[in-house]
Amino acid sequence: MRILRRAGEALLSLFFPPHCASCSAETGAGEHLCPTCAEGVQRIEAPFCRRCSQPFEGDITGEFTCSNCGDREFHFDCAVARHLARDVVREFIHSFKYERQYHLRHQLAAWAAAGLDDERIRAQPFDALVPVPLHPARKREREFNQAEVIAELLARRAGVPVRNAIVRTRYTTTQTRLDRRERMENLRGAFRVRHPAAVLDRHLILVDDVFTTGSTVEECARVLRDAGAASVRALTVARG
Repeated sequence: MRILRRAGEALLSLFFPPHCASCSAETGAGEHLCPTCAEGVQRIEAPFCRRCSQPFEGDITGEFTCSNCGDREFHFDCAVARHLARDVVREFIHSFKYERQYHLRHQLAAWAAAGLDDERIRAQPFDALVPVPLHPARKREREFNQAEVIAELLARRAGVPVRNAIVRTRYTTTQTRLDRRERMENLRGAFRVRHPAAVLDRHLILVDDVFTTGSTVEECARVLRDAGAASVRALTVARG
């Protein structure tokens, strides 16, 4: 399927000039975001929560933890994202996931890759990237797992393997309209570790497209830590 997609993209580039996926302006070969639209991408800059990367608009010069994280215990050490899921970033994520614009994977991976240079990621070498899984039924419907596709491109940059260490055992309703408590209930018992020996004593990076309430990352991190993972951090394309 991936070979067919790549062949199709190559044929399209022969007959249609490359263009910005947001405004349709012409771009360079292999580029899907024009300079004008790129200027509208909202980067996450300090100050932001050290645990979940939520930006804070205020006069804070030191490290801080936001109110949503301050009273909670997590199984993941931190969730790193360098962009907000707003405007063109959100548009690209939705087009990739729901409209099968598979070529946008490169731009999404580039946004996620900015997090590889974050000090929270660089502070501890990691052994593998672990994509957040889709339920098999949803993967058949979508034809790909967006987290896995992004993880594979990140792995080339980071020089580490992708480990599909987690499986989704229960089909869950969409999380979009649920609050944090409802999301946690919705995901309870929805994941398990495929081969515990593969994650034992490993430092792992969970990969997903968007971190919103952290419910999905937390449940995945919980099963990984219960299986013996040494540490779990998360890296996403954007922060919701």
